[in-house]
Amino acid sequence: MYALHPPLTLVAATLSTLFTGSVLAAQTDPAAPGTETMTVLGETYRNTATKTKLDPVETPQAISVVDSQTLEQRGASSVSEALRYVPGVNTELRGGSVNRLDLFNIRGFDNYQNFYDGLLLQYNDWNLQPQIDPVAIEQLEVFKGPTSVLYGSMPPGGMVNLIAKRPQREARHSVSVAGGSGDLREVTLDTTGPINDAFAYRLVGLARHKDGQAVTSQEERYVLAPSLDWRLGERTLLNLNVYYQKDPAAGIYTTVPAKGSAKDNPLGKLDSDAFLGDENWNQYNREVALFGYKLSHDFDANWQFLQNARYMDASAKQHNTYNAALGADDRTLARNAYLTNEESKGFVIDNQLAGKLATGSVQHNLLLGVDYQYLDARVLYRDTLDYSAPSIDIFNPDHRQINPDSLNFIYQDRKQIKQYQTGVYLQDQLRLDRLVAIGGLRYDSYRMDTDSDSLYSGAASHTLAKIDQDNLSFRLGALYELDYGISPYVSYADSFEPVAGSDKNGNAFDPATGHQWEGGIKYLSEDMSKGLTLSAFRITKKHALVTDPDNLYGPKLQTGEMVSKGLELEGRIDITSNLDLSATYTLLDMVISRDTTSLQGKTPVWVPDQTASLWANYRLGQGPAAGLRLGTGLRYVGEAEMDAANTDKVPDYLLMDMSASYDLAQLSQRLKGVEASVSASNLFDTTYYSCYDQSNCWFGAERNVKARLKYVF
Repeated sequence: MYALHPPLTLVAATLSTLFTGSVLAAQTDPAAPGTETMTVLGETYRNTATKTKLDPVETPQAISVVDSQTLEQRGASSVSEALRYVPGVNTELRGGSVNRLDLFNIRGFDNYQNFYDGLLLQYNDWNLQPQIDPVAIEQLEVFKGPTSVLYGSMPPGGMVNLIAKRPQREARHSVSVAGGSGDLREVTLDTTGPINDAFAYRLVGLARHKDGQAVTSQEERYVLAPSLDWRLGERTLLNLNVYYQKDPAAGIYTTVPAKGSAKDNPLGKLDSDAFLGDENWNQYNREVALFGYKLSHDFDANWQFLQNARYMDASAKQHNTYNAALGADDRTLARNAYLTNEESKGFVIDNQLAGKLATGSVQHNLLLGVDYQYLDARVLYRDTLDYSAPSIDIFNPDHRQINPDSLNFIYQDRKQIKQYQTGVYLQDQLRLDRLVAIGGLRYDSYRMDTDSDSLYSGAASHTLAKIDQDNLSFRLGALYELDYGISPYVSYADSFEPVAGSDKNGNAFDPATGHQWEGGIKYLSEDMSKGLTLSAFRITKKHALVTDPDNLYGPKLQTGEMVSKGLELEGRIDITSNLDLSATYTLLDMVISRDTTSLQGKTPVWVPDQTASLWANYRLGQGPAAGLRLGTGLRYVGEAEMDAANTDKVPDYLLMDMSASYDLAQLSQRLKGVEASVSASNLFDTTYYSCYDQSNCWFGAERNVKARLKYVF
């Protein structure tokens, strides 16, 4: 164990103490619209787009929400699966058999970091990414475009905030068992209710085991997430929460060559369950514990203070292989074996002071915040590095060739990575009659120290790298509410990402920055039966690292620029009381607009030109089938580039998903509270792919069927 060293936390804690003495927020009006949702999400909930309780529909930027009912209906077992029907988001970047991390891109920009209840899930940039299982999520909120004004360092495409299930004042309990593809065995528990007038609790649990998509692989997970609401007074609420997850097995991480998967191979095609690693050297064991609290205090009807904090203790061990290029015989792959042993301990805290005031006829919703985060990560990396691991025949694989005791690791690297970030932000969301405007700014100070001890063929070396960067981000936007629920909007927002390293002259790199212009129309009918968001955007990211054409293997240059522009459409409609439809469409054009190499003018990998989806729900309300709910979905992902040089394309694909559920109380009142459901993704078992380059491709998820029996009481 090693201790945290967060000197700047004292600053945030001191400010929060000062605020707490004089600041609190407005009480929720029981008769106000949305009260039911607020109760489910908890009194400490803040919407992702503004960090306030204001309705997201008033925000001049695109936002998508996936609720818990949708998550359960579609059988989502990961965040990436939950995002499949969100416009602008491309999931399964590393295929369907890789599920140990939530990796997706938003508007073309890759995202490895999610937020959990408004706080960053800290990622060490290696292999230890904390994941939150959907069993503990009330809803997902996808905030499109740059979000740095409220959240600091993030890619310019957007972010995903996972809203946790919270204690409820009304008792409700459920247990479920599930089985399905891959010999799935799963048990879940969700219980909540009041203890007394001061306390309410919630306990969420899961145990899951199944065969992985790739042959010989296994997936196993255990989750326990207790939380407690403690009403310290009429105006003060303390929420204590824990999330614990243990993953003894997490499938595979290895790739397959394009030739034989996404491209033709004269010797044949690989099956979608192909595995080119080794059963004797395939391990991923992860343990994550999150300990958090939220302190909310109302001072009067207009001012509120919220302190949101969390401590993380996580570890992961990995044994794996990676491949060379496919041999000239079109079947032999040379392999390296490597291992990682990683630990991360981190702390994040966000202090928010929110208030309402009026200047003349203008209503202001002010937000002042100070946040801080600290991460201490340790990484041990060992690699055979000379392709001395036994090679594998991709068409006749032997998955038990590696003897772990005989591996010769000629390279070793021990790293200690310490990250510190402090942000101060101010936001004003104002209303003048039908005009809603928002403005915000934020100052970030970021530091990272990396201490590395390397050993290569007996020769030792030590390096110490430092980043000390700061940035000022802005956000401006306006939305005007016309008649009939139509609201046109326009916005501008900045992004900020620290960049490690220095150029060939020894000058430290500047942070990568981006900005977005977005305009669109939001529509919500008076009875809320129809909704639509149409947005057009242009994102420019500057200061990207590129290769020096005069020294391909030397220090990089910081002259790169990327431009992503496109259209997004998201709509839903209740056609009848029993039938509703939702649809999305994204048209995306992304290009490297500035580069010192031949990549200028190219499109990055993992960026499809178009995506679209359609989902229909139908509920039967009468007759013997009353209580039956059917769902059908189609999702289309267009062509993407196979490699950085754009030498070939990854084919497009169209998949079909289905779901059905039935309330067994319709058969007998003795079965009240019992529901049977089934969900199927990729119903027709279509084979599809994702590729990073010609040597590294992944198969998409095979058909997956899950049947569940749930009892609610």
